[in-house]
Amino acid sequence: MRILIKGGRVIDPASGLDDLLDLSIEDGKIVRIGKSVRGAESPEASKGKGAKAMRNAESALAVDRVMDATGLVVCPGLIDMHVHLRQPGREDKETIASGTMAAARGGFTAICCMPNTDPVNDTRSVTEFILDTAKREGAVQVFPVGAITKGLKGEELAEIGELFEAGCVAISDDGRPVMNAELMRRAMEYAAMFDLLVIQHSEDLHLSGRGVAHEGLVSTELGLRGIPSASEAVMVARDLLLAELTGATFHIAHVSAAESVRLIREAKARGVRISCEVTPHHVALTEEAVRDFHTNAKMNPPLRSEADRQALLEGLRDGTIDVIATDHAPHTVQEKEREFDQAPHGVIGLETALAVTLTTLVAPGVLSLPQAIAKLTSEPARILKLPKGRIAEGADADLTIFDPTREWEVDASAFASKSHNTPFHGWRLKGQTVATLVAGKVVWEA
Repeated sequence: MRILIKGGRVIDPASGLDDLLDLSIEDGKIVRIGKSVRGAESPEASKGKGAKAMRNAESALAVDRVMDATGLVVCPGLIDMHVHLRQPGREDKETIASGTMAAARGGFTAICCMPNTDPVNDTRSVTEFILDTAKREGAVQVFPVGAITKGLKGEELAEIGELFEAGCVAISDDGRPVMNAELMRRAMEYAAMFDLLVIQHSEDLHLSGRGVAHEGLVSTELGLRGIPSASEAVMVARDLLLAELTGATFHIAHVSAAESVRLIREAKARGVRISCEVTPHHVALTEEAVRDFHTNAKMNPPLRSEADRQALLEGLRDGTIDVIATDHAPHTVQEKEREFDQAPHGVIGLETALAVTLTTLVAPGVLSLPQAIAKLTSEPARILKLPKGRIAEGADADLTIFDPTREWEVDASAFASKSHNTPFHGWRLKGQTVATLVAGKVVWEA
């Protein structure tokens, strides 16, 4: 379709663009950006509407649809570096179809799916299955992340070259850390041959043990086994040294601890090729959320102290933390309704991430709106080396249109996701997606 988006606040962090502009889209590309792009229905669509309509269509830019974005923000399509789609293997939790529709409703036009499926994405055949299914059934673009080790067991490297050739944009054993330092070094060296991103779930399993919540006052008062911040920071420190040694491109998933932020900041100052992400739930919530033993506040890494949360906010402010990613981890109601100790880690976030970011980071002034959008668009595109995350003539028309002022109440039962395990159910949030376009096609609209 030929679409004209008129009058929106167009924000493109990659170029610094922030202005009231019109965008013209044709054949899946942005073909014109300007202050006042004239548009009318195409002459074919105007037939039967009178001579005046025909003349207007012929004299103006012919379009199939005009979208009025007055009072709305138009930005590059959001990109989520960290999503669990569960297919193949656990389609009762999420499928590629349901997960990508949840992404579209949340304003995401591209997502990276983690390899902890069943079977694990450690071979070409699983990668190709994901890509083929996403092409047929997906509402947004899906970029697979392959496993670092076979079966995520941390014992033997997966065929990293094969995964790269099949279409994986990164490798990770996410959900499980690579505990063996020698194996992690070899993985980094091998990945560096393909300039392939290595993503680590930073956790020392010997320190975290059987913990289920952050080790602190709340876990002590509730009698829950604790996970110390050091369990993350120790692994971060090890892998930063390995990244410096190997020269690999390295990314740290879901940072949660103040010590981790400090270590990453220092390593970046030394010139180490690293990046990192934080989740909306880690910047919006603290360990206090588990006081009622609600399992939708249980995730790994756990919600930490207010001091940790403040360190995350400072890391976002000064650029130490590059990306906001959801770690969307669907689980069934039956799984999450078990005792806190027995329930699985993880929460969903695709349909709330933008609004939580606007409510908890932009509204209080932690980040400006363009800064927040950058951490959801141009920064993940840069780290993943994707030709995405920008608004420019000739670029793919992957766009998110949202109302930054619209207030709404989170209702998990209305989600497109098959799972409802959100810690934000019942919250009043500010900011909501109005439309999501992928390659010039409106894949979701409020």
